[in-house]
Amino acid sequence: MSNTTRPTPAEIRAFRAENPKMRERDIAAQLGISEAALVAAEVGLTAVRIDGDANRFLERSEALGEVMALTRNESVVHEKIGVFEKITTGKHASIVLGENIDLRIFPGTWAHGFAVTKTDGDQVRRSLQFFDKAGVAVHKVHLRPASNLEAYEAIVADFRLEDQSQDFVEVVSQKVDDTGPVDVAVLRESWAAMTDTHQFFGLLKKLKIGRQDAVRSVGEDFAHEVRADAVGDLMRAAAERDADIMCFVGNNGTIQIHTGPVKNIQPMGPWLNVMDPTFHMHLRMDHIAECWVVRKPTVDGHVTSLEAYDASGEMIIQFFGKRKEGMVERTDWREILDGLPRPDSVAA
Repeated sequence: MSNTTRPTPAEIRAFRAENPKMRERDIAAQLGISEAALVAAEVGLTAVRIDGDANRFLERSEALGEVMALTRNESVVHEKIGVFEKITTGKHASIVLGENIDLRIFPGTWAHGFAVTKTDGDQVRRSLQFFDKAGVAVHKVHLRPASNLEAYEAIVADFRLEDQSQDFVEVVSQKVDDTGPVDVAVLRESWAAMTDTHQFFGLLKKLKIGRQDAVRSVGEDFAHEVRADAVGDLMRAAAERDADIMCFVGNNGTIQIHTGPVKNIQPMGPWLNVMDPTFHMHLRMDHIAECWVVRKPTVDGHVTSLEAYDASGEMIIQFFGKRKEGMVERTDWREILDGLPRPDSVAA
């Protein structure tokens, strides 16, 4: 296969067969294709093309029963086991507020869907996988032993597309950088005027600045940098203190949230893993270039988060303490963040 020629579906399958232990995302990167193109090469074999409409899926999702919902970006995988419930769909944003599965979905970015069936010995693994126009995964739903197989098969049958080709052509939009220089005085004034953390996105949009630029510029009273490995310190401290946290992981199509304790923290090579009964997380610690403790004013007092960024300035993961609207932020959460080491401190 030439390095300058896009691999055919047959060549993609051959490479995959030769590298059975390689992660799908790594195979796609090695071949210079999207993950959706990798899945599409299996259409008619282990995959079926289905409608990728987010809201149409959400309207049918609760019938699946217990599933594993997976949202990831380049640096972290976030997995929650539970049921899709308390669903509100909208043109620009949809919400799932289940006890375990908590999602913010942006339907405009969901473009392609596949139903995938894999056989591993005696086990049959079924999933619904959704991608954006560039072939980047926005969300995946994996069936579990307790899932409703009839509901899954009905979704696949009803969502099946006429087009069952194995080819996939990525549509990659050029990212437009419309951010400008930071006017620190205006940023600080706007930041101090916030009454709800949800106003932050509007603030960035209005001032035309990036999130990382904002936290770097606003000043120590609102944001200070901590060591790049502070996420590990936070997770271990939360486990030791039995502190309920909120862990946000997102991409351009979906944000997935874990709310509750974390217990089983397992580092493995560059990965930091959480392996709890209904929550699994796999974070590439070596992808974190900067970590910031960020304080945002609200009507209930300031709310504090930890934000981790990669080398390109994209936010990898974000943490808050569990808090109900109208309640002051918990002291144990603030103490954990106050104890995180600064960049110039020496690692133990």
